[in-house]
Amino acid sequence: MSERTYRVIVRGVFADLDEERRAALLATADQHDILTAAFTEEGTLIYDRALRTFTYRCVVRQDADAGEDAAGATACDRAAATLAGRGVGHGPLRAGATSVDDMKIRRPRR
Repeated sequence: MSERTYRVIVRGVFADLDEERRAALLATADQHDILTAAFTEEGTLIYDRALRTFTYRCVVRQDADAGEDAAGATACDRAAATLAGRGVGHGPLRAGATSVDDMKIRRPRR
């Protein structure tokens, strides 16, 4: 069995944030800025101070036969678990996966 690596971006909206959750998210907003975003195994949650939408970036490694849809589903599960761990609700999640193995790297000509 061969394994593929995917970079996945999950997008969603926050839901049912009470004042306590809003304050907790705002207190750590600087740590979840787009400038610090990375694709990691653990995942990176990104949001702004408006607290409407968020993105979650992660790396998913899985069997090559599973495909991009399965990688997206895995990433959505991880994002939901991350948000639940913080006590934060969300709306429907959408994922876009890109296979790292299929990426073309353009090297500068010399």
